Amino acid sequence: MSNVTPSPRRAHLQRETSESSIDLSIDLDGTGVSDIHTSVPFYDHLLTAFAKHSLTDLTVHAKGDTEIDVHHTVEDIGIVLGQAIKQALGDKSGISRYGDALVPLDEALVQAVVDISGRPYLVHTGEPAGFEYHLIGGHFTGSMVRHVFEAITFNAALTVHITVVGGRDAHHIAEAEFKAFARAFRQAKAYDALVTGIPSTKGAL
Repeated sequence: MSNVTPSPRRAHLQRETSESSIDLSIDLDGTGVSDIHTSVPFYDHLLTAFAKHSLTDLTVHAKGDTEIDVHHTVEDIGIVLGQAIKQALGDKSGISRYGDALVPLDEALVQAVVDISGRPYLVHTGEPAGFEYHLIGGHFTGSMVRHVFEAITFNAALTVHITVVGGRDAHHIAEAEFKAFARAFRQAKAYDALVTGIPSTKGAL
């Protein structure tokens, strides 16, 4: 990477539909400061963990038709977060591009691998049978975890592999997934002093 000071990697997006209203700001070169209010408490917890462990400053203020279901609000925030990540990354010049992490949370263990590839692809495996039906925190079902990663991955144009190696407690598994993704993303988005230009033989990501 050259000695030129890189431009700030920030984005601010708003999304308004008949199902949700979202205002989201992101700074990829932050310290993990977050201000999360999604109206879904466990989702607040997960996004706060993502911000903290990826060293990404993240503000999310959202309202939605959660009296019907949390699905719309949760997924729409994932969409906007993915779009904001893509915008903030810019041309990806000088980044490491790849990251991986193996994160435990008590009995749960999750591996995440991230490639800031420009090609959206998600491989998400290993959640125990019935995990998708677990109600976590009173509102958030286990099935929402995959929906969030699908939304982020496809809108940020990332290649992401998330593997649940083990675990019993649904809360621990979900949280370990977000922390592992955060740690892998932190590595991938980091600048590498040895990288000149865009880290691809194609010259673009």
